[in-house]
This record gives sequence, C-alpha cells and structure tokens, in this order.
Amino acid sequence: MSIAQFLGTIPLFRGLGPTELSQFADVTREKEYPRGSVILFEDDPGDSLFIVRDGRVKVVLVGEDGREVILGVLGIGEHFGELSLIDDQPRSAHVIAMEDSTLLVLRRDDFRRRVEAAPSVAWAMLQELSRRLRRADDKIGGLVLLDVPGRIARLLLETADNARSSTIETPLTHQTIAQMIGASRETVSRTMKEFQDTQLIRVEQRRISIADRPALERRASARL
Repeated sequence: MSIAQFLGTIPLFRGLGPTELSQFADVTREKEYPRGSVILFEDDPGDSLFIVRDGRVKVVLVGEDGREVILGVLGIGEHFGELSLIDDQPRSAHVIAMEDSTLLVLRRDDFRRRVEAAPSVAWAMLQELSRRLRRADDKIGGLVLLDVPGRIARLLLETADNARSSTIETPLTHQTIAQMIGASRETVSRTMKEFQDTQLIRVEQRRISIADRPALERRASARL
C-alpha cells in the first residue's frame, strides 16, 4: 500500500480525494524505530505529527524515580503530536516504541500548508481531539471512582472495542496494564486470574478474549 493509500484509511484524512492525499504523501517522511527506542522526549520541540504505519508505541510520563505511567498505547493508523502542531508548545510526554515500528512524519510547516488547502483535515483533527478529551475524562473518572478490578475490566472492554473484536490480539502484559491503570503488577495478576477463574475472560497464547461481556461490563461500572 502506498503512503497516499494508507493515509486514505486514516480518519484524519478520510475525506480527501486522491490528488489531495498524494499532496500530503509528497511531504511525508517514513522513519523506522526499533523496539524500546524513544521516539519523542517530554519537552522536545513540537514540530511534527507522527502516524503509526506499523507496530505499536506507548505514550508515557516518567516520574523522578523512573516509574512509568502509560497514558495510551497507539497502533496502526493512530497518530500523536497534533497538540504541538496547534499550540507550538513542547511535547507533553515521552513516546516509546513497544515493538519495531514504522512511523510517518509530517512536519508542522508542511502540514499547515496542506491543511490550508484542505480544511476538512482541520475539522477531522478537532473531532479527534474531542474524542481524546472525552476518553481522558472517562479515564480520570475511572481512576477516581473504580477499584482496580473495575479499572482493569474497563481497560479490557475499551481495548476490545477499539479492535472491533471480542479478542485482544496484540500483547497486553500485566505490567503494561498496571502502568495504564495506576496499580501494581501483582494486583493486576491476581485480578486477571480471578477474571479467568470466574470465566469473565479467556487467555490463550497471550491473547485475551472477552468471555462474559455483560458480567465484565457490570464489573467495569461498579463504584467504590
């Protein structure tokens, strides 16, 4: 699939025609990052939009003690860095490759010139920012109102919904879950075993399947 064709599959660019997609592709660079490499550091200058073409990356905050809090995991077709394109502020978090990844890079000046010629992209970006803000509100509410099993249940349901499947194919380790919901790995491991024992989920070859969605939804909505 060419870069132009790939861009056409992404919601941000889906409303564009072949000519406009080709114009965006002409100013897009492709870069590869090995697993574990830092793509962006917090406070780096924000001069580019990144789109995941292959692989997975995580957006993280790192505490002074080295502890990571994962703000999000992004896969193929998802993008990051748009905030800095809008407000010219430094990066607000680190971005690290979770596996070997290929990214498309659009520099700010090139992106802005193309958006001026294709305003529908700006509207699509506003819709995406609105969606992410709602997700952030939901996440904050979950951290405040849900116990650890409730947070895990919500994360599993959201991840499955994003994949449009009852099975989560991409590896989601207990450590990654812990860093995403603000819990210890040991607590996550105990809860995942409980979910398996009560047949809320199935785990086979690192793939997690939602076995009893109504029960998991009830667990995800239980308040402290």
